[in-house]
Order: sequence, then structure tokens, then C-alpha cells
Amino acid sequence: MKKRILTLSFALFSVGVMNFIYGQKVEEIKDWYNGPTPGMNTEKAYSSLKKQKSTTVIVAVIDSGIDIEHKDLQGKIWTNEDEIPNNGIDDDKNGYIDDVHGWNFLGSPGGLNQDFARLEKTRICAELHTKFKDKSESDISDADKADYAKYKELLKSIEAERQENLSALEQYTQLEQMLPMLKAKLIEKLGENFTEKDVDAWKAESPQDLQLKQLGKYIANGQLSEEAIKEGIQHLNASANYQLNMEYNDRQNIGDNPDDFNDVHYGNSDVEGPDALHGTHVGGIIGAVRHNELGGDGVAENIRLMSVRAVPDGDEQDKDVALAIRYAVDNGASVINMSFGKAYSKHQKEVYEAMLYADAKGVLLVHAAGNDGVNLDENPNFPTNEYSFQAKPLDMYLCIGASTRDKKNLAATFSNFSSRQVNIFAPGFEIYNTIPQSDYKILQGTSMAAPMVSGVAALLKSYFPSLTMKEIKDIMLASAKQYKGTMIPSPGTGTSVDFGTLSTTGGVIDISAAVKMCQAKVKK
Repeated sequence: MKKRILTLSFALFSVGVMNFIYGQKVEEIKDWYNGPTPGMNTEKAYSSLKKQKSTTVIVAVIDSGIDIEHKDLQGKIWTNEDEIPNNGIDDDKNGYIDDVHGWNFLGSPGGLNQDFARLEKTRICAELHTKFKDKSESDISDADKADYAKYKELLKSIEAERQENLSALEQYTQLEQMLPMLKAKLIEKLGENFTEKDVDAWKAESPQDLQLKQLGKYIANGQLSEEAIKEGIQHLNASANYQLNMEYNDRQNIGDNPDDFNDVHYGNSDVEGPDALHGTHVGGIIGAVRHNELGGDGVAENIRLMSVRAVPDGDEQDKDVALAIRYAVDNGASVINMSFGKAYSKHQKEVYEAMLYADAKGVLLVHAAGNDGVNLDENPNFPTNEYSFQAKPLDMYLCIGASTRDKKNLAATFSNFSSRQVNIFAPGFEIYNTIPQSDYKILQGTSMAAPMVSGVAALLKSYFPSLTMKEIKDIMLASAKQYKGTMIPSPGTGTSVDFGTLSTTGGVIDISAAVKMCQAKVKK
């Protein structure tokens, strides 16, 4: 058991959809993404815009919710001027009562909110389970063989993953109980405020002390902490008991039929919801108040964030995503940030039609590539710009990979990639920004890279309102800082690869270069 717990301590970095950094000085990495290359050259861009005026741009954040009262987001939250707050009336007749700052598609009119959700594969398997649970292969008709094979494959995957997570949850719980004792033993050996150097200098001899020494390094540098273990437990509990639980009813608090796209009268105006950490961090990257010496600076100055809550702790429903996109478009968003994704999508055509609607209206969709360290050509991440039934790519869609501040390891190890489907990389590693309760945290993921690009698009539209979002999108890609020919460890495998092969541009977004290109275009 001790050996298995030790193994867990080495895996703390990879708990959850996002990775968390502990024991690192914030000042070392704060706002690196706005700095010079391999940052986005944000400050340099603003210095060249001093003589220009800006207009306000609305950016919709389809996510887990935003803490609209965060001190670093004041003045940055979108307000629906046609809606009278809290009067229980749909004043603007858009079908959403009291949607003053956005809409929550994960709630009920009575104020209940969905927090957890099953993975899409779990929902699909649960439906097939009803049909096939009491049948053997000999009972299956030729017409059902494909569905039966899919059911067996999903069931095996879900059961194995769930059991693994339940086992890990038990181990994490034990580790949580053991941590005070481990710390006490290390203090006894090394002193009260021991450091990594103290641990390295300790000449441990017994097997027990050798194991304690290994754990001690992670305790000393902050990777193994009460907070890290707590978040590991939360993640594993959500995965085992909700995301992979076929019996869990993830729409019980909403009451709609998620397969009926005509059933649209659901949700509420609570745009924060029960856990807005992810969405608040995304919103802060796009537009947190700049240079106020509070937390990380946002990319864009003159923006308003529209919070559209559609992403639970688990996989989002396709209907919520489709309606969220349409809501954002209809209420004036120029850019829609989509820092979510999943391996399976049940209602692909309906989501695509909503994306096509945004495309036709000239609204830019910015989607995170995903955090599995895989090639999207072989492992789909929905929504996508390459549906099997899609006649041609959408003009107003970008897929974003995550880059780091280390040129030698420019692509984040977790980032998905594709020479065809990922368009550009942006900073998504060690990002310090807003979280609920007016606090801040370092998070990482392509979820952080996408809002970098959304912020850039909003910044450019703000200062160059005569340009269409299609023109701005093309400029962002054309002005990317090129790294073709730069050999780096490949995401996922670590094998040497040319960074230029990981996206269509082979580059990282560069705001300063994009501004210069916009300035040149409007002068013509």
C-alpha cells in the first residue's frame, strides 16, 4: 500500500482536466503570457496603440460560470440593457427571464443548478445498456450488431476506468490522513522548515526512510500538499461517482429533455453557478483589469464578458452548447470562447448548425484543442471544424493549442495538436489569473490558451472596428510568430518533433505583429 501511495504522489500534477501548480513563486510567472516572445507581446502591442481609440467588444464565455462580482472583473461584465433585473419578466422578449449578465443553461427556473454530469460516453452507454443488458451476442440481430459492439466497448472502458478511480480515491483518502504524520517524521529528521536541499542532503538508509525522502521532496516543493490531495480527491470523486456512473441522472435539477432541441425553455439567470473556478479564470485571461496590481492582467481592455453557463463538471450536453452559441450570437457577442470539449458527441448536426449560424453572423468561435496530448486527426475533440457530414470548413472557427514560456519545450506536454485541425498555439501553461471570491490561481490547459486568442481577437476588433472578424481571424493566423523547423518534445510522447507540424500555422500568436498588420490594412 505504501508503494502505491508513493506512486500517487508522483501523479499529482496530472489530476483533473487542468493541471495545478504548487509551491511556485507567482512573481516568477505572473503575466509572462503578456510579455515578449514566447509570450504574446501584449505590452508592446498596446504601446503602438496609444494614439488610437477603442470601442467596446462583447465576448461570450461558454463555460462553468463567471464570478461577476470579482474585484478584478468590475466594469468588464456584460449587461443586457433591455432587461430589468429581478422583475421576473422577459422584458426584451428573447425567451430568457432576467438574463441581465447572460444565461445559465444548467439550472432550473426555481433556482436549482447542475454541478456534476456524466461523460458523453457514459450517457451513450447507459442508453445502450437499457437495450442490451440482458442479451448475449447470440441474441443480437444483424441490424443491432454495430450498436452492441459499441456498447460492449464502452461498458468495458467505463467499468475499468471507474474501478481504477475508486481505488485511487481510496488511496488519496489514506494519503490525506497520513500527510500530517509524514510531515512530522520529516521535521523530526530535517528540522521545522526543511527545504528541497535539506531533503537532498539527507542520507536515508532504511527502505522506510528512502521512501520518506522521496515524498519529502514533493512536500518541500509544495507539490504534495493538503490542497493538492484535496483537489485529487474531488476530481476522483467526481469521476467515479458522477462522470462514469451510468445510473446518475445529470438533468434531475433542470427537468428538460436534452435530446429534444425544441424544448428550450429551461435554465435561469444565475450566471455564476455552484463552481465558477474554470469560467472565472477564462474570463480573467480575456479581460481582467490591466495594471491594477491585483492579479494577472487580461489581454483585452475594452471588452464586456457575457457569461453563458453550459459546462458542468463532466461532459457538456450538445443541446446546451448549441443553445449557448445561439444565445451569444443573438445578444451581440463578436467572439465566443469555448474552453471545453469531449471525445463523443451525440447531436453533432445540431451543434454544427449552431456554429454555422455564428459563422453566417460573422461571430468568431474560439475552441480549446483539448488536453490529452494526442493528434486530433486520430482522436476527435468535439465540437470540431471537421464533422464527417461537413461540406467545407467554417470560416469563423479557430482551434487553439497550448504553448509554454520555455522555447525548448514550446508545446505543452498535455496539448492536443494537428497539422490540419489546430490553427495556432497560445500561452496555456502556468497561467495566473482570477478565480471566484476575488482570488487568483495558477492553472494550465488549452482551456487557458483559447481565451488568450479570444482576448486578442477582441482587442483587435476593439481598436480596428472597421475590420470584419474574418479579417481579424486571418490576420491573427498570418502574423503568428513562426517556429517551423524548431525541434521540441512532442506532446503526449516526448519524441522529437518539428513545432511547425503541430498546427496549420506552425506558430504562436503575436499581438504586436497582428496590430501592425491591422494598422497596415486599415490604411489601404
